[in-house]
Amino acid sequence: MNIVLTTIILFVVFGVLLFMGVPISVSIIVSSIVTAMSTLSWDQITFITMQKMNSGIESFSLLAVPLFILAGNIMNNGGIAKRLVNFAQLFVGKLPGNLAQANILGNMLFGALSGSSVAAASAMGGCISPIEKEQEYDPAYSAAANIASAPTGLLIPPTSAFIVYSTVAGGVSISTLFMAGYVPGILMGLGCMVVAFIYAKKMGIKATGRDKSISVAKTIWDAIPSLLLIIIVIGGIVSGIFTATEGAGIAVLYCLILSIIYKSIDFKGFMEILLNSAKTSGIILFLISASSAMSFVMAYSGIPAAISSALLSVSTNKYVIFILMNVILLIIGMFMDITPAILIFTPIFLPIAESLGMSSIQFGVMLIFNMCMGSMTPPVGSVLFVSCGISKITIEQVTKTLLPYFAVLLGILLAVTYVPALSMGIPTLLGLV
Repeated sequence: MNIVLTTIILFVVFGVLLFMGVPISVSIIVSSIVTAMSTLSWDQITFITMQKMNSGIESFSLLAVPLFILAGNIMNNGGIAKRLVNFAQLFVGKLPGNLAQANILGNMLFGALSGSSVAAASAMGGCISPIEKEQEYDPAYSAAANIASAPTGLLIPPTSAFIVYSTVAGGVSISTLFMAGYVPGILMGLGCMVVAFIYAKKMGIKATGRDKSISVAKTIWDAIPSLLLIIIVIGGIVSGIFTATEGAGIAVLYCLILSIIYKSIDFKGFMEILLNSAKTSGIILFLISASSAMSFVMAYSGIPAAISSALLSVSTNKYVIFILMNVILLIIGMFMDITPAILIFTPIFLPIAESLGMSSIQFGVMLIFNMCMGSMTPPVGSVLFVSCGISKITIEQVTKTLLPYFAVLLGILLAVTYVPALSMGIPTLLGLV
């Protein structure tokens, strides 16, 4: 069958099913089977599809995903967020709009611990939003700072997004990806802090300082055990002491021990955490399994090569191609969650990026940065909805305040795209590339 017709069938069926409200994993499988029927027999389709779905999740590295999810959920219920807020206040307490600044810095720290933007948004927003309300902060200002900074946890390691990408990209080093995410993630957070500072100056929000009822020494002491998790897990993975999967297991054990010490978790609460983690893990792993079938169908039909040719026919200038890729990924991020987006578009765009001289490491960071921005935009933006729910504010009310954040993050995204050193600098210094 004509490659154009095959491509149209795949994406039209996929789009129609999504529009009808069919779960994305089911939409992926159905659209893949319908497309495959144009070239393969039913027996071949059922055998190959099941085989690809099984092999897609038959990976030791992917075991890290449910383990990091479990660690994040334990952390989210373990009273760690409040300790990190107090710690953040030590650094930003004297800045105008210091509570919003603490929210941003807290999101960077908590996101790095949990690897989840939604967990960071809910935990930090839940801690700081009531205090901001008491201080008569503009709800739109508070919510926008939380929304824009929560996705930093998808870039600052450890994060399951890089693990999923590594699997799809053909076994790219997870430790290298982790190190590559630091500078873009920190730049993302600093960009948000600059915008929050300008807003605070403009709105006349003065610094309130840190909570004086808790000493500096106690604040630091309370935060150290949580922050040590980053050093233990990331240090162990990068130094080769243990793999990413083993590191995820250690993270779970460490978070559990902390929660027991803090007496912030009981048996009933732990069982709920296990159940929620199993549900989330099941959804993600089924998505990975379904996307493996779609990747096979696309490769067999020649769709990635056709899209690559179409993009390269627009221009031979790599800068133009990278701009087009970013535009497409930003639009995709508005309608699709991060995991399926990584699974579907990595096989399409990675070969193009590599042919134009971009490393698989830099591309992975660029891809996930795009998805970070997607998580703060409607109609799918999970971080947007969570933060608005916590702040009791509508999306319409926060949109205007959110636009300057989006503009700054867009500038950082372009820098990450065109300046390889931002993502490749640390891995190069550590001898990982």
